[in-house]
Amino acid sequence: MSTVENLYSDIPPTKLRNKQEQFKPAKTSKFWLTIASLFFFNMLQNRFYAFRYRNAESYFERDEKTPTILFAPHCNWWDGIVLYNITHRICHKEIRLMVEELNRFPLLRRGGAYSVNKKSPQTAMKALQYSVDVLGDLRNILCIFPQGIIRPPHFRPYKFQTGLTYIAQNAAKKYGKVNLIPVSIEYCFLRDNRPEVLVDFGERFVLDSADIDRKEFTQKLENMLTQTSDRQFEDISKGNLDDYKILFKQHLKWYRRIEQRLKSIDLPDVAKV
Repeated sequence: MSTVENLYSDIPPTKLRNKQEQFKPAKTSKFWLTIASLFFFNMLQNRFYAFRYRNAESYFERDEKTPTILFAPHCNWWDGIVLYNITHRICHKEIRLMVEELNRFPLLRRGGAYSVNKKSPQTAMKALQYSVDVLGDLRNILCIFPQGIIRPPHFRPYKFQTGLTYIAQNAAKKYGKVNLIPVSIEYCFLRDNRPEVLVDFGERFVLDSADIDRKEFTQKLENMLTQTSDRQFEDISKGNLDDYKILFKQHLKWYRRIEQRLKSIDLPDVAKV
């Protein structure tokens, strides 16, 4: 008799393991970034039929001299891989991504990940301060999962931890202003036998003052991501996909090509035979 698997937990994994781990920053190089870019792109191509995205103008029309934060929901293992490809192949920047239990996957540091240990407030604060620092290098985009834990797909309401607001507030104080862009990610089957990745950039918000109420601003960010995700979900449910651009799309398998060929054959009208 199989046991029921506990898929989601309200306790962060570093607290569950109850192990003290030192903070480790990202450690990138051109060689390892090239390897990571090819590897993570190939992973998506092997598993998904297509990668579609829209509203990237929210990013491209930003002030390029202003640091940028992308924030997204976190529902599964693929989210980090998707954000990596967004930053490298759409935005053409290096990613900086906070990852729990990075000590178990140290090679991710070479791709731009850095650690956070939520068991220790002191170590967690180092990760937040490091997040503010890396924003000063405009070759980077900081990507954040502000829920702080993996939640089920379409989980509502979005409830953010305070880390994103802390980073944004201190970045605005240090650099004058910061771009904040919500990103919604959906994994769904459309007309192929393999799932697709659909990415929707939300409306950009520019924080140009550190004089904010953290609780109110956190709620504002929650609302921004909620609106982006709900809009995308509604459009997908109605089949409104024409404005998506394609990062990659696979060739049809041989049996799908036969299916398309059969559909194109004009059959005789049975009523006239």
